Amino acid sequence: MERLRSRITIGVVGPHDLVERVVHVGAGLPAAATMRLVSAPYAADSEAPDKLGKLVGKVDAVLFTGPLQYDLAMQAGEIDVPATYVPVSAAGLYSALLRGARHGLDPARISIDSVCEAEVAEAYDEIGVPTAGVHVCEHPRPGSVRGFIGFHERLHREGLTTAALTTLRTVATRLTTDGVPVLRMTPPVSTVRRAIDTAALLGAAGRARESQIAIALVSLAARPGHGGAGDYRQQELKLLLHRSLLVDARAMGAVVAAREENTYVVTTTAGALSRITDGFRVAPFVERVRADVGVDVEAGLGLGRSAREADANAAMALDRARAGEAAAYLVDGEGAVLPLPAARREPSDVVRRPPDSRAIRIRDQLVERLGADAASMVVDADTVAELLGVAPRSARRVLQGLVEEGLAWALPPVRSTHAGRPRRPYRLISG
Repeated sequence: MERLRSRITIGVVGPHDLVERVVHVGAGLPAAATMRLVSAPYAADSEAPDKLGKLVGKVDAVLFTGPLQYDLAMQAGEIDVPATYVPVSAAGLYSALLRGARHGLDPARISIDSVCEAEVAEAYDEIGVPTAGVHVCEHPRPGSVRGFIGFHERLHREGLTTAALTTLRTVATRLTTDGVPVLRMTPPVSTVRRAIDTAALLGAAGRARESQIAIALVSLAARPGHGGAGDYRQQELKLLLHRSLLVDARAMGAVVAAREENTYVVTTTAGALSRITDGFRVAPFVERVRADVGVDVEAGLGLGRSAREADANAAMALDRARAGEAAAYLVDGEGAVLPLPAARREPSDVVRRPPDSRAIRIRDQLVERLGADAASMVVDADTVAELLGVAPRSARRVLQGLVEEGLAWALPPVRSTHAGRPRRPYRLISG
């Protein structure tokens, strides 16, 4: 009994099939022995508040199977434990498109809900399919179900689409009844794993009375005349910001996720955040991003007894950073506001793992063989294949390995009018 009490308990709330999928994935995780997943499935979305009420006092965190379920629960009332959800990802879209192709679905004439337009555009760019005939309806609010059904039915009735892709079982069931060909997007295993890890992290932080949840919002500083979704340089900077944040996040056991156009949210504990800010004396991330990416960022740190409170405090702190003079601001659980100046050194508490020596040799070999072209330090799979004398597939594995070791950054794919895999450039990082 004591062994069970020591495990982090996570309530899984959502439709039966998705709850079963999350629990099954959780059982196969390396950390399965340290957590317990409690199923709370429902047949209709209206049952979510009741299922959630039965978990009160029994779980350390709640994991919803999607953003809609999370929003419905938030709309119904307060959640007294940290909560998160399995996000809708581009990986789920790839899987649905692949299944659709096996059934003769034309990916160039479909309607898609829940996935943001930027992710759809990126996914279609990756597979070399135009998006002129693809219609997207993002998830704007808890009452999206009826709107999604009308969105798909109208387009199909007008002959603009041949099928619909949806994340919601309710929508899929109704469209099938109305004669609209439909495929349901479900989260891939990798996305579910990350969501379970996030829920476990939030649950562990919430259980320890002396450990508050800490959330950091890190945003690219505004640049005059830039920032739109079509700004290639801004998209590149956003990608580089994400990779720079991951370095510190891994060292502190944090989770990094996209929040809005140019902002990322880092979820961790107050203790971990304290270690990389020298006891909340200096701003985290700012100097690392400046050194890695060459741009300034604004950071807002929030502490709280719940994820919602910490998130609200972080948003308040970010607003102060955007309007104030300090590199970052901290708002604690009592509402106190503290300015944090940028550090001129990396905190000594953070221990960084050196890159693998073999990866360093490969990076150095590529730089040497680039010769006069080494100034740009940008390569792609074809270039690496030629320089190392390997097949393009092997070259792509080499580049991925360099990214994982922190010796290269993956840049946005280069758009092309030709069919096939788009060219993906990488910037080598010199030592």
